[in-house]
Amino acid sequence: MAMRPGTTGVSGDTHVLSANALIGHKIYNPQGEHLGDIKDVMLDVDLGKVAYSVLSFGGFLGMGDKLFAIPFEAFRLDPSNDRVILNVPKDRLKNAPGFDKDHPPSAADRKWGAKIYEYYGFQPYWETERTAPRH
Repeated sequence: MAMRPGTTGVSGDTHVLSANALIGHKIYNPQGEHLGDIKDVMLDVDLGKVAYSVLSFGGFLGMGDKLFAIPFEAFRLDPSNDRVILNVPKDRLKNAPGFDKDHPPSAADRKWGAKIYEYYGFQPYWETERTAPRH
């Protein structure tokens, strides 16, 4: 499925995508190596933010895959090549904290989330300034 940025009609291009456009999409590093696939996109409904994306990495034909929660900020969309880029070296990803599909972490656990964000070098979104909705 092609990724197509939407248009606002006011300020030009914006990158608003449905979760379905991302789920199942192949993830590459900047060197063009396939890293895995997006299996899910987790939302923080209280804050109205994407909490993280779940990346499947390793294994063969879906067997033995390790799942990783990766801050959405770590991804870059490349719609011209219909790719999602993750600027994380393969070795760092291999050693990243992960989980298996039968034992997912508690997404509401802020201590766990903070460790994930720290591992990838991002400030947790819940620690940044919250923007009030426009009326």
